[in-house]
Amino acid sequence: MEKVAFKEHSTEEVLQRLKNKDDIEIVDVREPEEWEAGRIPGVKHIPLGEIPIRLNEIDPKKETILVCRSGNRSGKAAEFLTQKGYNVVNMRGGMLDWTGDVERD
Repeated sequence: MEKVAFKEHSTEEVLQRLKNKDDIEIVDVREPEEWEAGRIPGVKHIPLGEIPIRLNEIDPKKETILVCRSGNRSGKAAEFLTQKGYNVVNMRGGMLDWTGDVERD
């Protein structure tokens, strides 16, 4: 399968978009234990392996930013969703580079 180009934002760009209250949704694709350890407040959690069966939870028209630990898994999700026609952006650097607020269980 050929690689599909998708949009990417740095963590700083995502943080700025949140501060601007842009009309975006954020989906964290990490595993449950990673998500529970710390996440961007208010994000939706759909582990990478569940994305194909939970597509109905992502609005294809709304810009959705995908997040993981480092940007690799969210990049895979971005590639998959872009192929399906979704409007997605990968957050480069992931939670390792995130400097904004973090919510924990």
